[in-house]
Amino acid sequence: MKTAYNWPEIIISSLIKASGYSAIFFVAMIFVFLLTEGVPALGEVHLSNLFSTRWYPIEGFYGILPLIGGSIIVTLGAAIIAIPLGIGSAIFIAEISPRWGREILKPLVELLEGFPSVVLGFLGIVILASFLRETFNLPTGLTALAGSILIAAIALPTIVSVTEDALDSVPRSYREAALALGATEWQTIWRVTLPAAKNGVVTAVMLGIARSIGETMAVLMVSGNAPVMPTSIQSLFSPVRTMTATIAAEMGEVASGSVHYHVLFFVGIGLFLISLAVNLIASLVVTRERKRAERILS
Repeated sequence: MKTAYNWPEIIISSLIKASGYSAIFFVAMIFVFLLTEGVPALGEVHLSNLFSTRWYPIEGFYGILPLIGGSIIVTLGAAIIAIPLGIGSAIFIAEISPRWGREILKPLVELLEGFPSVVLGFLGIVILASFLRETFNLPTGLTALAGSILIAAIALPTIVSVTEDALDSVPRSYREAALALGATEWQTIWRVTLPAAKNGVVTAVMLGIARSIGETMAVLMVSGNAPVMPTSIQSLFSPVRTMTATIAAEMGEVASGSVHYHVLFFVGIGLFLISLAVNLIASLVVTRERKRAERILS
């Protein structure tokens, strides 16, 4: 008896599998390319120079610590601003806003998610930087704080959209049961709905942080672009330079195969590993919470 093959199903399944494997393949090839171009920097630049606090390639100083510090302070500032605002906005849209308000706000948030970052950078230079300079009496408004605020605005739609979807996926029966037991609306949101959507909220936060780390043009335009090592909270009010901004600003001007060229790719390796670490942490947290929920239910 001959086995009947469903060829359309086999072809479609094979294409889906090939698409999944190709994503892994392309990411691996990108990492291999970064290693090929960036690892030579370890042999061309002494480690004491590479991990110093001075970045001035014209004179042979390739200290990447100011770039790492600039990325950290801008990303942390953006996270402090965007996470509470994003989660709070998502709670309002999903749990408090009337249906007509939700139908307006949700598409508006998704529209902001696709807003060009270079336009936001231009608005940051014209409006935000001037406001910060006049408000805090600074020599220049192009500072780490301006970069943090602008990056928070860019990451905010992602956090709001993903968190709102997670809250919306919580069964209605959870809310009804909590209200039937006498909980207030806020107690229901804080102690029932939000914990039930924890995995989605964590994913939203990690996606927002990853977006903040990888943003280039906006932070290049408003953060002052000065490779100075942040040393205290006061560094928020000083110009800084991030890793992404350095690559974007200098890669087009260096000679291929030069020491400067290889160091920029070494910085790219650092960015790749940081982004990978953020995604791995998000995956581990979500997996751990899912297993914990399964143990409780069993």
